Amino acid sequence: MSITATAGRAHADPHHIGLVVEHPGPASKRIVTAYGFWVFLLSDIVMFSCFFAAYAVLSGQTAGGPSGSEIFEQRNVAIETVCLLLSSFTCGMASIAADVRNRFWFYLGMTVTCVLGLIFLTIEFREFANLVARGYGPSRSAFLSSFFSLVGCHGLHVSAGVLWLLTMMAQVFAKGFRADVLRRMMCFALFWHALDIVWVGVFSVVYLLGSAV
Repeated sequence: MSITATAGRAHADPHHIGLVVEHPGPASKRIVTAYGFWVFLLSDIVMFSCFFAAYAVLSGQTAGGPSGSEIFEQRNVAIETVCLLLSSFTCGMASIAADVRNRFWFYLGMTVTCVLGLIFLTIEFREFANLVARGYGPSRSAFLSSFFSLVGCHGLHVSAGVLWLLTMMAQVFAKGFRADVLRRMMCFALFWHALDIVWVGVFSVVYLLGSAV
């Protein structure tokens, strides 16, 4: 019996044991790259989950030092949050522009994303420097150790994201919207959006709940 005949009978009877389906071939590089990068992001989320768990356990261990409600500045935290959420939108805009090969909107979206990321990092650095200057460094208490570890780790990721962003802009300038460049841009966008999601958790668990204690 030919393959065509077998496939025809299988179409008529979905339970036919002689069903023959042609293999569609390997997945595209874009799909494989996205799948692999999602695995990396999940491993990163596991790491952040450990930091969140440590903070939840140690948030009350102030050792006679300040608590969150005494050191957190809600105005600065609000500005940081707005910057990251807006950067998620502009990053998405740049990603769409890359897919349609529009250089102007790509560079505009990436530039605004970079500026917002730098504003976020500047505010966070000033917050850390101010706390250390007041004697509230990570060695002051278990609470501050977990705070600096969680928020600082996120800040390092944002710093890496800004460097990656600048690299992507340089690659598009030098190579254009080649397939490999677009795959890297897709990974960058996933990374940046993941950082925004993590920050929502930091904002809610560390700053909102911490200020209420």
